[in-house]
Amino acid sequence: MKTLREIFSYPAAVIGLILIILLLAISVFAIVSMPYNEAIRLWRGGEDIWYNVPKMAAPEWSNYFRSVKLPESIIISSDDESVEKVYSKSSEEISEVEFSFTFDYNYDTFPDEITFFFHTQFNEKKPHVNIKLINPDGEEIRIGSMSAADSASFILSQDEVLFRRLGRVLLPHQAVMAIDPKDENSLAQKGTYTFLFKGSLFEADSDLDAEMVVFGDVYGIAGTDHRRRDLTVALLWGTPIALIFGLLAALGTSVTTMFIAAIGTWYGGWVDAVIQRVTEINLILPVLPILIMVGTFYSRSIWVMLGVLIMLYIFGGGIKSYRAIFLQVKESAYIEAAQAYGASNSRIVIRYLVPRIIPTLIPQLVTLIPTFVFVETALNVLGLGDPILPTWGKLISDANLNGALYQGLYYWILEPAGLLMITGLAFSLFGFALDRIFNPRLRGM
Repeated sequence: MKTLREIFSYPAAVIGLILIILLLAISVFAIVSMPYNEAIRLWRGGEDIWYNVPKMAAPEWSNYFRSVKLPESIIISSDDESVEKVYSKSSEEISEVEFSFTFDYNYDTFPDEITFFFHTQFNEKKPHVNIKLINPDGEEIRIGSMSAADSASFILSQDEVLFRRLGRVLLPHQAVMAIDPKDENSLAQKGTYTFLFKGSLFEADSDLDAEMVVFGDVYGIAGTDHRRRDLTVALLWGTPIALIFGLLAALGTSVTTMFIAAIGTWYGGWVDAVIQRVTEINLILPVLPILIMVGTFYSRSIWVMLGVLIMLYIFGGGIKSYRAIFLQVKESAYIEAAQAYGASNSRIVIRYLVPRIIPTLIPQLVTLIPTFVFVETALNVLGLGDPILPTWGKLISDANLNGALYQGLYYWILEPAGLLMITGLAFSLFGFALDRIFNPRLRGM
């Protein structure tokens, strides 16, 4: 309780702790709301999963900072409760189905695209569908007529017949929503639009369903990338991956280094000499190039990288620091007393040496976590991260490879970079405060 009261006496520690709790809450939410297998499926999915999501769309909240509001995506399906399908019989063999999609459009700019996706049931004869549009002025525009195969799509901008009929000035998906389709500088007409579908079914068990997607320029709370993927997947799941990687690496290296230093100091002689020589050799080895070699020639698995990273950091500068402390503790009177009553070497190391350094270990452990988080991100930015996992580094790498900065897609880099900065700030503030609490010499500074 005393330590807890001291922690809350430092504003930096409170801020750091709040940020850490926030990151942990995001991690729990990601795992609960989106199981691991589902996250991997979504992140590795292509057009079959993200077909109704716009490419490289900014987050919806970015509209609050724009003078011209960009359109959001509108998705309506004939399976929606608000859509009523009406069936009628025109003959013994032919029946008809009608339904409509109505939506309000209140944006000055045009959508990126308007696409219809059809889902049909038939044995031999495909259903036939006619599509019309009623614009806010009540004008009826014939969109097209076609046979609808299952999983087929109709993209307005690619329909040459509609393009020619609307005057060849604006693209079809713009012309049908323009105030003046003959004016290339025309704005989008605001108001209520209704797409009318009339399908002809030529078999008894035949049916027709449709889905309309009006692709906007903004999407979701995080935006999308070049493969239409929602960046929320990587931002959410990147949090637990980063925290687990950083915690395991920091814990594995700190605890192991501490025990190795304690063993070398206590036993001395050739044991200490070997540990010190290995440490000195390891200190001159470049960590990042070694990780790059492992990722290039062996495996890019996050667990392989974690193991190599721990092995490289075990014999780091920490051994020298811990050894200096252990040499002082070794000469203490209570160590001589423990030897006098016959305590074993292992008991002295575990019960008398190691506990004295734990107050120093804890702050260093906390401040080491963001270091390893940044290493994992750096590997992803270099293209050597785990190819399966959605991570913050993968987002930054994809953004860089696809020219996000040159295209003004700053959100693609700023969102993961912001989470990285928050992670580093949180653990640094909390770790420095713990260092002041556990190290009496720093309390007055």
